[in-house]
Amino acid sequence: MSESLGILVTGGCGFVGRNAVDALADRGDRVVALDLVGEPWREDVAVVHADLRDRSAIERHFVGQDVVIHAASLVRTRQTRSQDVWAVNLTGTEHVLGACRAHGVGRLVYLSSASVVYEGRDIEGGTEDLPYARVSQAAYADSKIAAERLVLAANDAELATCAIRPHVVFGPGDRRLLPAILERARAGKLRHRVGSGNHLSDFTYISNLVDALLAACDRLRVNSPVAGQAYFVTNGEPMGFFDFVERVLVQLELPVPDKRVPYAVAYAAAAVAEAWEAIRGGPPGAEDGMSRFAVRYLCTHHWFQIDKARTDLGYVPEVSIEQGITATVAALP
Repeated sequence: MSESLGILVTGGCGFVGRNAVDALADRGDRVVALDLVGEPWREDVAVVHADLRDRSAIERHFVGQDVVIHAASLVRTRQTRSQDVWAVNLTGTEHVLGACRAHGVGRLVYLSSASVVYEGRDIEGGTEDLPYARVSQAAYADSKIAAERLVLAANDAELATCAIRPHVVFGPGDRRLLPAILERARAGKLRHRVGSGNHLSDFTYISNLVDALLAACDRLRVNSPVAGQAYFVTNGEPMGFFDFVERVLVQLELPVPDKRVPYAVAYAAAAVAEAWEAIRGGPPGAEDGMSRFAVRYLCTHHWFQIDKARTDLGYVPEVSIEQGITATVAALP
């Protein structure tokens, strides 16, 4: 890339955002990482704190930007705190779009989710032709659908937009997926596979996702083939979720799940846990334990074709799942 871009990354101190920020800064772009919290970690990146729910607080940071990568979201698969999820994921996106238009930002790359097409049923080799889910699964998925619709509908002669849809992102620096798995495994609480264990899932190594985000930044223009489009971005190596977990645990020499719990039992247990959490009001931080959404995910196929991303973005998943697991394990404290 010859030109140096001014790029604002929302959620820039989070897992995906920080990796995107590093890659952008490494190649010479002028990067601003906007997040609710987070400390500066490199001299060539400006870290600014603002709440997406407050447009007046974020808007001044959009001045002079060429591109915005909107990576910030609140991930929550249980039903508690749904108002917060909608406020961050949809209202926050409305504010990002408004700020882009107010300050002449020409490109917006939205970090969406493959869950926008998931209805609790099998998806095998899904393509971008799949319709948005019409069956509500959780506030997170519903809010991501609404936000992606908004972003793609905003594509016009002044603002080019696109959406990147990863699935089960992992890698060094992940603070959600593998830490939760390892905490349970080390406590001896990860002994059961849920359901038949034969359902395939996609995974996305973090640097592969970042490659797609940067390609979208570079190829997105008004009236370009990328404008107004959504793209599934994964490793293209579907496997069983617990097969993935087992590969991680084997490298760490931790016990692997050696028992099975039927879907109906796991789903009922998740429903009870969600009901109890609703009574307590729900914790302010990360979810603790299984949700009904997660149980459905574990017991259905959900993997996707990445041909469209290959064609339009030149996307190639350079790091395999096996390589990604090895790198992730090596980076663990």
